[in-house]
Amino acid sequence: YNIVMRSWARKGHLQRINRLFSMLESVGLRPSLDSYAAALECMGRNQSSTKAIWRCVQQLKNDGFHVDDLFQKCLFEEDEKEKVLRAIRIVQPDYQLPPPPNPQTCKTSLLQDFYSEEKMVSYPKLDFSVQELQERFQQQLEMELDNTVTIESVESTKPLTPQAIKARKLLATLRSRWHDSILQALQKSKHSMSKLKTVSGYNILYPYLCLLPDEEYVDIMLQILNTLSPQGESLAVLARELGSKVYNRYITQRKLRSRQLEKVQKVYEDYIHLLAKDSQPNEYLPREYWEKLVGEAGFGPSLNLKDCSWPYMLLMRLGMHMLELLVHAVKVPRNILNPRLEPKLIPVLYHIYSFRSSWQVGLVKPHPIFSQIVSDAAETLLTFNSSALPMLCPPVPWTSPHFGAFVLNDTKLMRFVDGAVQHQLLLEQCPLVNLHPVLDALNQLGNCAWKINQPVLDIIISIFNDKGNEKLDIPPPISEAPRPSAAPSNSSTWNKSQKHELLLCKKKTAEMHSLRMDALYKLSIANYVRDKVFWFPHNMDFRGRTYPCPPYFNHLGNDVTRAILLFAEGRPLGPKGLDWLKIHLINLTGLKKKNALQERLEYANEIMEEILDSADHPLTGRKWWMNTDEPWQALACCMEIAKASRSPDPAAYVSHFPVHQDGSCNGLQHYAALGRDLIGAISVNLMPCNVPQDVYSAVAQQVEEFRKKDAEQGVKIAQVLQGFISRKVVKQTVMTVVYGVTRYGGRLQMEKRLKEIDEFPEEYLWEASHYLVKQVFNGIKEMFSATRDIQ
Repeated sequence: YNIVMRSWARKGHLQRINRLFSMLESVGLRPSLDSYAAALECMGRNQSSTKAIWRCVQQLKNDGFHVDDLFQKCLFEEDEKEKVLRAIRIVQPDYQLPPPPNPQTCKTSLLQDFYSEEKMVSYPKLDFSVQELQERFQQQLEMELDNTVTIESVESTKPLTPQAIKARKLLATLRSRWHDSILQALQKSKHSMSKLKTVSGYNILYPYLCLLPDEEYVDIMLQILNTLSPQGESLAVLARELGSKVYNRYITQRKLRSRQLEKVQKVYEDYIHLLAKDSQPNEYLPREYWEKLVGEAGFGPSLNLKDCSWPYMLLMRLGMHMLELLVHAVKVPRNILNPRLEPKLIPVLYHIYSFRSSWQVGLVKPHPIFSQIVSDAAETLLTFNSSALPMLCPPVPWTSPHFGAFVLNDTKLMRFVDGAVQHQLLLEQCPLVNLHPVLDALNQLGNCAWKINQPVLDIIISIFNDKGNEKLDIPPPISEAPRPSAAPSNSSTWNKSQKHELLLCKKKTAEMHSLRMDALYKLSIANYVRDKVFWFPHNMDFRGRTYPCPPYFNHLGNDVTRAILLFAEGRPLGPKGLDWLKIHLINLTGLKKKNALQERLEYANEIMEEILDSADHPLTGRKWWMNTDEPWQALACCMEIAKASRSPDPAAYVSHFPVHQDGSCNGLQHYAALGRDLIGAISVNLMPCNVPQDVYSAVAQQVEEFRKKDAEQGVKIAQVLQGFISRKVVKQTVMTVVYGVTRYGGRLQMEKRLKEIDEFPEEYLWEASHYLVKQVFNGIKEMFSATRDIQ
């Protein structure tokens, strides 16, 4: 009812609000603070009588509220705050707004030095002036206001053939027709919804189809049609995507309408003084400085707007309805590619069912005629949501679970599975001051500037356009997909093996298309930002693991993606920097995993000739880099080592090269540290050691000891398991123990691993997995005694 009151208040419907107040009282409900804010806003708009306002203020106080609470606890849009203040000043002319509350400081003992006021350190500056950061903010804002970004594909454009020109003209004509028919279908469905007198699952969507201009819904539907793969896509995925696109555009409109964007622009202009190299303020964290600026801004809408996310089922229903309109409205003449056929209109999209393991899944698939036209047209443009690309300016700092990251795009602080609400509710109940370390950590990650390693990107694109290379993880085009051997023209006469072969070929083609498109997206985005500096806003999952928000291209990607990213800010290597680059290169080869660091460095110096040859002649030399575990990162590292070692002073050489470091079973590292487990700490590399330790091998060894004892005592399953207990078998269970895996879940993991061993007798799977999970838990209990006690 607060939402209803707020909308009435904006229209000045005071009588309706008063009636609603009376209704609430008659059923024993007390108006909330938001209700009073709505009533007073309405009175401020209408400039109501002093008596009416005075009565409302008195009732507010009788219900245990204070006038200051209105401005400290309520969230406002547009000019609502000003109107409430106008009403209050009619009865209390001298009333002054309460000062912003003093910022709370996180009291966690682990971080007391970090948040200590005596030890305030300067926030690191970016290598940009205020002016440059303002220009970048404007570019980012324009990109987000457009909602989508269209960029050039890196797929080499073949000379335009007459066939391609003809196909492009044909597509343009068809799209124009489809636009009109989708628009008609949408308007017709809205009209029939508006006529229904009773609320049903059908017409409940009506308000959501009126939020944007009709043209925008049509554009969203055509976008989905243009990106649909020839193999089709899951109905649920498409529906979710359509619903989310409508929601994102609505959020953009809402932020514009409520004047929130106006305020964000104003605050951001001042905020970048904290980050710019030519500006003064520095003894603040980004979150603290943003909150200070918002507090000083005073008037206007609240930036922390009320959460207005739509339920998962609503997004799905809206998407399904739009998908239905697409399937019914988009048609193509059957004879468009073959004039001998009858000119009958057939649907471009059709709905089929497929089985994924034991599940029946609905798919939407394009007609081969449409796929053929798209293939012939060989269009070179790709369209992405603006949130799928890196940001062109430093992200807006996270200040709460609902505010941060992109300028306009709605981003959740915590990722969760669609439809799950428990994690989100717990997050809402958490005092904001307790979240400060989390928010500050995400802001620190987001403020790291990146750029493209252009020489490596160019080599990757050249291989991508030269039929790819599966060994180097560059997917080949579909034209390289296996073809079924010659089969009878009549499919009814095919034998079982021919049908199976055809099925495998189709499966391989679908996989190749998926991998090729994934690589195309990554490389095209990298090429689009090749001359720019960019940022990745971050959020996290329920475990606290952080992720960049842009999904396709980021520094947590595969070997190819990591190889083409550099830090925008360089640092001199220093006296040991070149040695560490060499050690990093050997780590990337996977050749000396069990050797000490000094041995890895010596090995790098021995093969220096190979390293320099790889850097100078990557595609024409001896190609040593191609035979490593992470070839592309190894090549990028070879090039960096070559530049640094050839510079007049390697210690002064400014490097932008990122070195990825991995923990050893990170969850167990935390538990070992918390519980001061000495034996456990050694096995997860928390104690100094000459050679790297491997916890998984240590647990496997421990389990093998238990198995030997049991086998000697005549335990049958322990005897069956002889020779089958390896690092690989125990790894997943050891890793997930820290995330609370149960014996039941651990047994399933073990069963899966044992199934992968062809020689293991199938009849013992259940008994063996049951035995093994018990021994793994015992092994961890022995090595990490405090870990199990803490759990």
